[in-house]
Amino acid sequence: MSLLTTLNEDMKTAMKAKDKETLTVIRMLKASLQNEQIKTGKELSEDEELTILAREMKQRRDSLAEFKNADREDLVEKTQAEIVIVEKYLPKQLSETEIKAIVTEAIATVEASSMKDFGKVMGAVMPKTKGIADGNVVNRIVKESLS
Repeated sequence: MSLLTTLNEDMKTAMKAKDKETLTVIRMLKASLQNEQIKTGKELSEDEELTILAREMKQRRDSLAEFKNADREDLVEKTQAEIVIVEKYLPKQLSETEIKAIVTEAIATVEASSMKDFGKVMGAVMPKTKGIADGNVVNRIVKESLS
């Protein structure tokens, strides 16, 4: 079952339950997927859908950080609720231990030895963690491993 179909079913459920927050987030996700579909002019693959969901999650995490810095508790709570809803549609995220194992393997593969090889390592790691790990966490672990 495609992600759009799942979103449509969940949207009906949210409408029946009169759950406005969930409905709003699902509509935003659905709009992002449909916009991308229109832009590319073809059906989206699972990988492309995952990329769009990851982008939506990143936007919300970035917003959350900004709202916390600005002491906007009202928006922090709203954004945290949105993140919980978006997480339902993303695959299970990797733990830090799993990410470290992937990073260690990538460092050995590209024969990285210093921070100069950061780009090579990230280039090897990101395709393996796409959609299943937060890029900021991966970035931090790669930096820790190389320094």
